[in-house]
Amino acid sequence: MTRLNLEQIRTFLTVVRLGGVRKAATGMNLTQPAVTTRIRNLEDTLGCALFDREPGGMKLTKRGEMLLEYAAQFEQLSQMVAKDVIDPAGIEGRLRLGVAETIAQCWLPDLISEMHGLYPRLQIEFNVDISSHLREALLAREIDLAVLLGPISDYSIDNVDLPGFELAWYVSAAAPEAADGMAYLSQPVLTYARNTRPYRELKEALFARVGPGVALFPCSSLSACFRLVEARLGVAALPRALGDEYVQAGRIREFDPGWVPDPLRFTASYLGDPGSQMVETAAKTAQLVARRYMGDKYP
Repeated sequence: MTRLNLEQIRTFLTVVRLGGVRKAATGMNLTQPAVTTRIRNLEDTLGCALFDREPGGMKLTKRGEMLLEYAAQFEQLSQMVAKDVIDPAGIEGRLRLGVAETIAQCWLPDLISEMHGLYPRLQIEFNVDISSHLREALLAREIDLAVLLGPISDYSIDNVDLPGFELAWYVSAAAPEAADGMAYLSQPVLTYARNTRPYRELKEALFARVGPGVALFPCSSLSACFRLVEARLGVAALPRALGDEYVQAGRIREFDPGWVPDPLRFTASYLGDPGSQMVETAAKTAQLVARRYMGDKYP
């Protein structure tokens, strides 16, 4: 009797979806020889070739195309079992999490704590990066869940909306008072990294209101932006959820130039096909944690 190995089936699906052994190895955190061995063993078990191996890459054989349909059904069934039958406390695995820095500075520790409570045996890996890089990593299946400036418009991605972050204008507490808040915008304006949506939107708004002579200084670190504002090296429009601490400490203060950039909108985004109950749970947990965090700060 032929016995199919679940990990071999998953490896087969990953090779097909990512388009090759090398990408599958990266996506599954395995070596290329390990992926190749699993595919060879699956072919030996089934007694047929699943791929035509050509110089241009791997192409499914007719038997491989037949297996692909059944393998997808098998994967869906295993996900239903994981959702309805398996005790979450017994689930082992790895969650590869990518987050924008704004989130890392706020409620990321709460999310990790909640997930460890739900899945005590789960290994959580996370990295902090700009949203455009996180989007690319998610689509390449290098991470499982991205908390980023979203949503991601792609048929394969599910997006869970998160509470937004209102922005406020900040200047050093040691700066002289100005009768008109617009006067502060003659100073350098510190902002998010150059290849981000907040940078582009702020640049367009400043050029429209102040003119092309405004000096923009992009920075990849929010904490550095706050310190530079405090040191009177510029002004900045940054999340109020992070700025409150500096204001209460008397290091910076808010000012009103008559307008403020739109709030930052984040999503917890993940691959809906193939789906994962654990990753879906992580996205919904992120939403609950974010709402609680923002509710505590601004009840």
